[in-house]
Amino acid sequence: MRKQPAPQPSSKRLVTIADAAKYAAVTTKTLRRRISDGTITGYRFGPRLIRIDLNELDTMVLRPIPSARIGGDAA
Repeated sequence: MRKQPAPQPSSKRLVTIADAAKYAAVTTKTLRRRISDGTITGYRFGPRLIRIDLNELDTMVLRPIPSARIGGDAA
């Protein structure tokens, strides 16, 4: 019989909603709304505790905003 490979450690950085809110400089209510609408994933830990992966939050939070330049280069 072949031996199964050992599971690799998770690369998730799971934190509480409060810690994730501080990290992203938003409110916990904002993060709960994002979990509700499916923008980010909430991970249930037991019957009541919810955790958020900071790696996923980084990809959601850090998006460039396109500039609204009108009329070409402004000098």
